[in-house]
Amino acid sequence: MTTTGLPFVVRGADGVAYRPANHAGTLNRRLIGPDTVGAASLEIVLGTLAPGGEAIRHAHPGIDQVCYMLEGRARVELDGTAEEIGPGDACFFPADRPHRFAVVGDTPVRVLVIYTPPYGEDPRKVRVLE
Repeated sequence: MTTTGLPFVVRGADGVAYRPANHAGTLNRRLIGPDTVGAASLEIVLGTLAPGGEAIRHAHPGIDQVCYMLEGRARVELDGTAEEIGPGDACFFPADRPHRFAVVGDTPVRVLVIYTPPYGEDPRKVRVLE
């Protein structure tokens, strides 16, 4: 037990699953954040996207985002420029910049998503662009 009363280790399977807004075929589990371990300046989410899954074009005002691929392949886009990424690859979406993420092929994607500061699925912290 930490001094905050929250754990400092989070098991992936123990994270509460949720379906994020503005995504299709996505199931997320928040691993690290204010509500799980008391992290004030970052959030880490484990995302699983089914084939055909995607996050529509959007931006996060004031929030940087990193995606680190664990499994599968995805097409990522920033400001209209697209790249394909796979296991071991990472991408960076700067705050306020339009981006999207879509599964490529028939294999599900597992991805770690890191936000700083924490996003927390707060609708005030996303701007949908499609």
